[in-house]
Amino acid sequence: MGNLDGLRILVPESRQLNLFAGMIEENGGRAIRCPLVQILDLDDGRAAEAWIDKLIGGVFQDVIWLTGEGLRRLLAIAKRAGRDTAYVTALGKIRSITRGPKPARALHEIGLAPGLTAPIPTSDGIIEALAPEEIAGRSIGIQLYPGEGTAPLLASLRARGAVLTPVTPYRYASQAETGQVIAAIEEMIAGRIDVVAFTSSPQVERLFAVARDAGLEPKLREAFGRIGVASIGPVVEETLHRLGIVTIVQPQSTFHMKPLVRTIAAWKAAR
Repeated sequence: MGNLDGLRILVPESRQLNLFAGMIEENGGRAIRCPLVQILDLDDGRAAEAWIDKLIGGVFQDVIWLTGEGLRRLLAIAKRAGRDTAYVTALGKIRSITRGPKPARALHEIGLAPGLTAPIPTSDGIIEALAPEEIAGRSIGIQLYPGEGTAPLLASLRARGAVLTPVTPYRYASQAETGQVIAAIEEMIAGRIDVVAFTSSPQVERLFAVARDAGLEPKLREAFGRIGVASIGPVVEETLHRLGIVTIVQPQSTFHMKPLVRTIAAWKAAR
């Protein structure tokens, strides 16, 4: 994939942290693990179960998937209720609209494929893919992730006449490993990190939130002026830009971990 030659890379991936870190180390880099976001099951799954009932009952004409994790979590909830076969069958009868490669991959795992893929893997890409006349009056299930980041997408779809039924099938343990996050921020400030490789927007938001609470945000922003910043794709890039980080490298077309490692190696070679 490329020679990282001892590059010290902060790896904030949570669900696939060891896989990503292993790729970095196999290519000569040094992975510094820091799980910024822990994904957990819902405390109360009744709303998700009701959403699954509507899916199986044929209420939805389309489903919009924003994350692969969401599709898998809903499948797990359906399985605990003994309805996983009905869940997959129902999905096979309607159009699945995916924001990016992760939900598409989750569909492929259950033998399905997207009916429509956003031309760019962002919420704006979803809007671009759906003409107003195509969704006006349609009943659409939409899988969200925790936080307020999906509010503009919901507002835009509703303004176009879509009848939305949202579901958020998991939660974040926002206080997970706070001490470890502070330690990573201090390493960045001290110049002992060469690159931070972000693979989701919640990682970016969590890093800045911890820095803010610890009184380290100004020093963290200064550190970002020296450190390489790698983004797995446009969604993460948008979040970084919103927080004032503008010098970013990312894969050009295929937004997965292997291309991200290659992109970091190319960035190092070009320095």
